[in-house]
Parts: sequence; structure tokens; C-alpha cells
Amino acid sequence: MKFRWTWCLPLIASVTLAACGTTEGGGGASKPGPSGPAGDAASLTAYHWKLQQAFTPAGNDDQTWFLSSSQAPIVLDFADQRVLVKNLCNVMSSGYSVEGQRINLQRAMSTLRACNDNQLMMLEQKVARILPTAKQWNVQLGVGTEQPRLTLQFIDGTRWQFNGQPTAQTQYGSAPERMFLEVGPERKACSAGAGRHQCLQVREIRYGDNGVKTYTGQWENFYSEIEGYKHEAGVSNVLRINRYKRQNVPADASAYAYVLDMVVSSTLENKRK
Repeated sequence: MKFRWTWCLPLIASVTLAACGTTEGGGGASKPGPSGPAGDAASLTAYHWKLQQAFTPAGNDDQTWFLSSSQAPIVLDFADQRVLVKNLCNVMSSGYSVEGQRINLQRAMSTLRACNDNQLMMLEQKVARILPTAKQWNVQLGVGTEQPRLTLQFIDGTRWQFNGQPTAQTQYGSAPERMFLEVGPERKACSAGAGRHQCLQVREIRYGDNGVKTYTGQWENFYSEIEGYKHEAGVSNVLRINRYKRQNVPADASAYAYVLDMVVSSTLENKRK
């Protein structure tokens, strides 16, 4: 599936807010926070931030930012001076900058995907309206097994709290190598370590700077898994992958970790020539 980006209409105007206030404003009954030190701006990019709690301007718990338990909560990813908002109908992308504890968001773009879930679409529109009004941020790092916490406060007093999960680069401690893999529609039996395994069938693809395909490799067994990718039988996919060099690798494990960055295209098997 190929995505197109367009300007998200609710976010036409650029917003630069420098209002003063405390990140923990309001009287909401927050869960106990981590016991670690405050994080700097780099800590924003070091984690995937999953929404855990939300509070109204009056400080009351606000469940309207969450849908059913089967729907994944909102996730924010900060990278390359952009923030991605995930787990809505579409993925939103907005430029951001920070100055101390203030955060400024530019106008956002969004993918254009059909959404048959009216509640999810309404939530997406609600997020689109409030996102550019974020005015302050605060990260509190955890100690030991504690998860870090990100708090975002908006100009109307609404407050969101997120728990952080390390990004792949934080987890593996190295910058990734970008690559493209085509994944075939069916797994095949293969020998992996001490037993039999059902391997993905992959081949490497390379593109020139102009986006034209310059190389297509041979099909081969893929003995690892791709983090973030769920294979669906009968569907082939071209994936953009971030490959990380692993540290202290066991003798029977792959020297690399493969993390899904984006599904570039998908093709049903019965439509393949």
C-alpha cells in the first residue's frame, strides 16, 4: 500500500506557542511518576511514547482520548524534528521545536487512508485540533525497570501523560542501516538452529536516488523476524527496513535486528503475474 501525504485541514495555521505555566497544572490524580531525573530534549527521540492518562482542563480524568480496550492508544514518535502520531485512522506528521520546556508545533500532514470506524475518525479529528496547541513538555526518566514519563500540556489546560518504550536505536545503541526487502506471500519450512522453522521468503531491493529500482536480489530464507511486521499469508509486501548491528550476540542468533520502518507496497498473491 502506498501512502500519499496531504496537508491536514484542521491544522492549516502554523502554531508557535510560548505561553507560561506549569506542566503539571490542574488537579488530576496522576499515577506516581518515575523516580529518575528530568530528561532533556534528546530523551523525546529516545522512546516511543504511549498515551496512558489524559486530564481535562479542570484536572479530571478524561477517557474520551481512549476508545475500546481492543484499540491501541495514541503513540507519539519524535525523530528528525518531526513528531508522528500513530494508531489513528491515519498517521499525522508535524514539525516541532523545543525551547526549554516549551514546545512549538508547525502545521501537520496526514496520510489518506479510508477509515470505516467512525469513533476512531472522530478521535483523529479531535487530536488534529488539539495537537498544535501543545505548549509545554516534561520528561521524567525512570530508574531500573521504571518506564520514563512524558507529560504534554495544552494551552486550554488539557494534559496527556505517556509512558516511554525505548526505540530500536536506543535499544541497540547504534544508528540503523536503511534497506528494502520484498517479502513473499508464503512462509516455507527451513532449518533454523536446533529445529525446523517456517521462514519468511525475502529478496533485497535497491533503488537509485531518483526512486527507480536498480537491483532485485534472489529469493532466500529469512531466519530472523522483522520487528513491527505482521505477515499475512497470501500477501507480498515491499518493506523499508532499519537494520541494527546487535551487541553480545549468542552463537545461534542473527548478528542484526530488523525493524520495520514502513510498508512501501502490498500485493495480493492472486493479483501477481
